[in-house]
Parts: sequence; structure tokens; C-alpha cells
Amino acid sequence: MTQMPNVHDAEPIPEAARAEIDRLLLSGDLFRYTAPQDAPVALLEREFAALLGTKYALAVSSCSAALFLSLKALDLPRDARVLIPGFTFAAVPSSVVHADCVPVLCEVGENYRIDMADFKARLDDVQAVIVSHMRGHTSDMDAILSLCAARDIPVVEDAAHSLGTLWHGEKIGTLGRVGCFSFQSYKMVNAGEGGILVTDDADLVARAVIMSGAYEHNWAKHVDGDDPALSEAFARWQNKLPLYNLRLSNLSAAVIRPQLPLLAERVRRGLENHDYVADKLNSSPVLSVPAPLVAETRAPDSIQFNLVGLSDDEVTRFAEAAAARGIKVQIFGKSADNARAFWNWQFLPGGAPELPRTRDMLMRACDVRLPVRLTRDELDLIANALLAAAAEVQGPLRVYGT
Repeated sequence: MTQMPNVHDAEPIPEAARAEIDRLLLSGDLFRYTAPQDAPVALLEREFAALLGTKYALAVSSCSAALFLSLKALDLPRDARVLIPGFTFAAVPSSVVHADCVPVLCEVGENYRIDMADFKARLDDVQAVIVSHMRGHTSDMDAILSLCAARDIPVVEDAAHSLGTLWHGEKIGTLGRVGCFSFQSYKMVNAGEGGILVTDDADLVARAVIMSGAYEHNWAKHVDGDDPALSEAFARWQNKLPLYNLRLSNLSAAVIRPQLPLLAERVRRGLENHDYVADKLNSSPVLSVPAPLVAETRAPDSIQFNLVGLSDDEVTRFAEAAAARGIKVQIFGKSADNARAFWNWQFLPGGAPELPRTRDMLMRACDVRLPVRLTRDELDLIANALLAAAAEVQGPLRVYGT
């Protein structure tokens, strides 16, 4: 059997990071607040804010930490209800619970995007919304933002999978009150762990900075130039907020910063790879890759597709047939204890809700990594293996739709 490409390794760390990493290791200066100014984490925040076109950025230990701090910085009341999609990673409802709020789940359709009718129906008595652009699939942000603005409900974007994605040409993560991104290894920018939030709201970022662990007057190192609104916000919240110590280290920032100039090329290649494989998979009557929304320009490093018209047994046999050809296919609803299957979130207050549309989708939705480094020949190997697995399960005499 032809050797399949390794799709599980993360993106390599650029050589440009080595000198800075060595310098930090020799100095031992890994704490972001040791230097009086221009620490690597502070430089990362400025560069990331410039990249996204926002006023402020705060680098923290993970995207989950960024989501948690966003909710705390919104100063929501205890037990505030936060609406989230039923298809997301377990860290999202976990961040809501950590923030002393209550997750409210809404349905997600076969295209992995929020079901807008169900979203609207659940907005009553909701104090905030987290929109997870799960696996980089953008929901109808025009409708979401309009509905939430009419009710004065703040929107937090979980853009962990969407760095580089555009909506009507605007950067995902900058559309809501605050946007949160991930630097975990299986993302466009790889630091192993890490996250960052962006916003234009001086008061919100001041609260988040202090709670992230800017004790005493270390928040002053977040003021770049003349920014009276930010300085006043920091002074207003000094000693009035708890510290959760969710800081990013200088070593992580040194790994991240040289990757930011590579992002545009990674996004270009990721979309090219995705669309090439999607065209091939859509040639099968039992494989369906949902199309992007009209306003959406995606930045994928993986591909998701639905199994159409297959029984539960055939779905299982498809995954086995793909594995026999060297391709691991994650079927969200059939992978044991999958953290993306909402019924496994047993920590939810009151237990998991009934979301029949989302459950049905997850039982047929497949996930395969497509790192941007893959060559066209390697993409052919992956696509052809998936098509062969589908053909094996479909059978030579099967007629589509029967």
C-alpha cells in the first residue's frame, strides 16, 4: 500500500524563531513582565492587533482562557445565560461554566453552521453570545450581529479555527465585541499552546489584562503610546478585580511572532488544498462537502464532509475502510467520548439538552486534517483513499438514493 502522508504533525517552527528562543533561554527572561517594555509578548500583542486591524490584543495561555476572560471582562451577572452553538469544542461551554455563567445550546445544521431560526428562538433571557466558527465554518454573522444588536447582547467570537477567514472582506474575530484565537499546535499558527483576544473596547481589555495576571502596576506595560482611555480604564480597575494568572510566556511569543508574516501564504495554500480535495470528494454520491456561505472566504487546514444516505453500519464501515487505507477519519458523533459531541458534556448544568438536528449531523460528519504543507500528490492520495472507501461501502450495484 502506498504510504499516506503524515497529517498529524503541526506546522514547523520557522528558523527565524531559533535565535530569539536561544537568547531567551540563555537569559532566562521568560516572564512577560520582567522587561520594562517591549517584551516579546508585548511585541506579539502589538503585531497581532495590527494584523487584525484592532486597537488592542491580549495574549494569554489558551483560547479557552481568552474566552473565559472575555466573559469575565463583560461583567456579566452570576448565572448569566450565554448562548453557544451545539457544535463546538468542550472548552467553549467549559469557559462559560468557569465564568460562573450558564451555557445555552442552539441547533447547528448539516453545513456545520448555526441554525438561525433556533438561534433566534433561544435569544430571550440570554445575556451574551459566543459564536464558535467551528472548524473554520462561519455562521451567518450578518443575521447574528443584527439580532444581538437589537437586544443589546454582546457577541464574543470563538475564532480558534478561523485566523485568516474573512466575512464580506472583514476579518473574522473583529466583528463582535471581542474575538478569541488559538495558537495550539493544530492551528494556522503553532505554539503548542496559547491564545489571544482582540477588541476595540478599552474598558473591556483593561479588565481582561488585570484579570489575566497584571498585578500591581504591570498593566502599565500594556499602554503603548498615548492612550488616555486605556490608562483611565486601568486606573479605574486597579485592585478591584481578581487575578486568574493566565499569562503567555515570552518563549511562546518568540515561537509565534515569526509565523505571523507566513499567515497569508498558509491561508492561501490551506484554501487551495481544501477546495481541491472538496471537488474530488463531491464526485461521490455519498460524500458531501458543504459549500461556504457567499460572504465567507475561508482559511481551512482541515476538511469536513457528510456521509449521505448511509446506514449506521455503513458509516462505521466507511471509517474502517478509510483506516485500512491509511486515513484516520474522525466521525464526530461516533468517536468515543468525542469532546465535540455535546452529549458528552456531562458537566453542563442540568445536563445536555436535546438537539436532534445537531446530533443527526454529528453522526454523519467526518473530519480529516489537511495541513497546508501537503503537496498535490499527497492530496490525491488522501482524496483517492476516501473515494475508494466510499465506493467500497456504497457497493458496485448501489443506486444513489436507494
